[in-house]
Amino acid sequence: MRTRLLSANTIMKTRVELLIIALWLSAATAMAADGPQPIRPFNGKDLIGWKPKTAGNNLWVVGSARPDPAHPKQFSVARNGTELINNTDGHGKSVDLHSTVLHGDAVIRLEVMVPKSSNSGIYVMGEYEIQVLDSHGKENNPGPGDMGAVYGAQPPKNPSYRAPGEWNSYEIHWQAPKFDASGQKTTNARFLKVILNSRLIHENLEMKSTTPGGIDGKEKAQGPLMFQGDHGPVAYRNIEILPLPAATN
Repeated sequence: MRTRLLSANTIMKTRVELLIIALWLSAATAMAADGPQPIRPFNGKDLIGWKPKTAGNNLWVVGSARPDPAHPKQFSVARNGTELINNTDGHGKSVDLHSTVLHGDAVIRLEVMVPKSSNSGIYVMGEYEIQVLDSHGKENNPGPGDMGAVYGAQPPKNPSYRAPGEWNSYEIHWQAPKFDASGQKTTNARFLKVILNSRLIHENLEMKSTTPGGIDGKEKAQGPLMFQGDHGPVAYRNIEILPLPAATN
């Protein structure tokens, strides 16, 4: 009888251990399937985690933006939304805004909208600008300042542009510059891929230096995400920063 009791206890213990292992493997598999979790520097509620580049008329708000039918170059803004909006609306010049979160190598995903004729910019690491502009209708001959251009470096190739008041999606695969122990740069930064509205517009674009208008014009291993706010109304949403896949690091 004792031998049988010991055997039953042993079997029960083994079953519990196997169940724990199975649950752990299931959780690990689910995490692997989901992949790395993105950093979301904008919480969709307020401006916590964001700072103006300079002192001045900070007109950034959180809300819901739509082009104003009476003034198509401006937004009509409701405060019950989850978008990051530069709401100039005739109030004068605003300021550039950057995250307190820093990044190096990264995949950056976001959506951006401008009203008619407006202009902004996405500064990767606060120093390398991808242009944001109402370029609707210029798909066949985009210039160095049109939507998707890397400012001062290269115009976009074969872009697809949305009309003013419609959302454009960006996916930016970024490789940060590399430095040795003494601070000397050993590898230039690269836009490995830039995808605008599902079209590849840049690939393996080497950046030998920063572009104009960044935070301090200095190259570094990490920097914030910055949005240009001194050129006109713009709205951003669904901002995510993910690790760059290991194969491209």
